[in-house]
Amino acid sequence: MRGDSLFITFQYAPAVSRKPRTPVLTARQRTILWLLALACVPATYANTLFTQTVAYAAEDFGISEQGQGIGAAIIRWGVLISLPLAALADRIGRRKLIIFCAFGAPIITALGGLAPSFTILVATQTLGRPLALVLTILIGIVATEEMSSESRAWAISVLALAAGFGAAVALGALPLADLGRESWRFIYALSLIWLVLAVILQRRLPETTRFIERHDKQLETTTHIDRSRLFTQSLVAIFGNIFIAASSVFQIRYLRDVRDYSAIDITAFTLVTGTPASIGLLIGGRVADSRGRRLLSAITFPLGAILLTLAFSTSGQSMWLASLSGGICLGLAYPAMAVYRGEMFPTLHRSFASSVIMTASLIGGSVGLIGAGVFLNRDFSYGQVMAWLTLGPIIAGVLVYTTFPESAHRELEELNPQDVVDSASTGAKDSQPN
Repeated sequence: MRGDSLFITFQYAPAVSRKPRTPVLTARQRTILWLLALACVPATYANTLFTQTVAYAAEDFGISEQGQGIGAAIIRWGVLISLPLAALADRIGRRKLIIFCAFGAPIITALGGLAPSFTILVATQTLGRPLALVLTILIGIVATEEMSSESRAWAISVLALAAGFGAAVALGALPLADLGRESWRFIYALSLIWLVLAVILQRRLPETTRFIERHDKQLETTTHIDRSRLFTQSLVAIFGNIFIAASSVFQIRYLRDVRDYSAIDITAFTLVTGTPASIGLLIGGRVADSRGRRLLSAITFPLGAILLTLAFSTSGQSMWLASLSGGICLGLAYPAMAVYRGEMFPTLHRSFASSVIMTASLIGGSVGLIGAGVFLNRDFSYGQVMAWLTLGPIIAGVLVYTTFPESAHRELEELNPQDVVDSASTGAKDSQPN
C-alpha cells in the first residue's frame, strides 16, 4: 500500500531533532515536482491494473487462486526487463527513459484488454509492467537528485499521493468489471488516456542537474556501488514485499469470496480504508526529513503489516479499522524507506542500484504470492497465511534499524563522497528559495 489519530514520539540524536515543516522549494524544484507527479499516474495505473482485475479475468478464463498467484509472480519476474533499461538511464539520462516509458507503459498495458487467454494477458503485463516500474524508479531518482537535503522524503510523500491517484482511477474503474463476463477488458483500454500526460512530460521535463554535471565529468568509472548498502537494502525489499505483494493481490479475492463483497463494495472498502493513508504519507515525509528515517521505518512498517493481517482475520468494523490503521502506518513508513533507495548510491549508478532493489522486492513478492496461493489452495485461512507472511516485514524492520545509516539533513554528496563534483555550489543552489 488508519484510525482517528496517531501520535508517536520519536527520540533521535540532537543532530536531527528539528520540528517538521513544509520545505521551501525553488521554482525549478516546484516545476519538476508537479511534472513527476503527473508521471506517477500512468506508472501506478499500469502497476495496479493487473492486481485489481486479476480476480475477474481469472473467473473469465477459469483460473484458480494458485494460477492467479503464479501469473502475478510471472509478471513480477518481468522486472528483469527493467534492469538493462534502468542501467541505460545512468548512461543516457533520466529524461529520455522517462519519456520512453511514459508512452510505452500505457500502450503495452492496454493490449491486455485484447488478450484471448490468461496466458496472453500475463504476457502483455509482463512486458508493460516493467516499463511502469522503470518509470517509477526514475521518478524517485529525479526527485532525489533535484530536491534539497531538507525535502527529499517530503517530495517522495507528495509523489506517493500523486501515485495514489493512478491507483484510485484503476480502482474506481473496477465496477466496470461487473457489467459482464468480459467487461474487465474496458479497464485495460483506459490505459490509453495517459498518453496525454506523456506528451506533457516530453515537452516540459528537464534532465537533472546532478546527472548532467557528473556525466560531463565522466565519473562513471571512478565511482562505484557500495555492495554492503545494496545487499542490506535488497534484503529489506525482499522480506518486506513478501507480505505486501500477497496482501494486495489477494485482498480483493478475500473480500469477494470470503466476505461476499461486490465490486462496488470492494471499491468503497478500498477507498475508505486506503484514502486516510495519505495522512500517514504527509506526516511520514515531514518526520523523515526533520527527525530522521531509520527509527520511523523500523517501527511503522512492521506495525502496519501486523494491522493489515488482522484485516484478513476479522470482519465488520474490526476489519475496516484494522485496514485503516495499517494503511496509515505503512504510509508513515513509505517516504522514509523509499528515499533510501536513491540516497545511498552515486549518481551514475543510482538508477541501476535502485532497479536492483526493485528487483529484489519483486522477488520477495513472487515468493509471497506463490506461497500464499499454494497454502490457500490447501484450505489454510487467509488469516493464517498472512500471519506467517508478516514475519517478512518484522525482519525488514529489524534490518533497517540495525544496518541502515541515518541520512536526514545530509546532502547526497556527503552520503556518497566519491560523487563530489563542486558539491558546495550544487548544495547552495538547491537550498535557495525562489
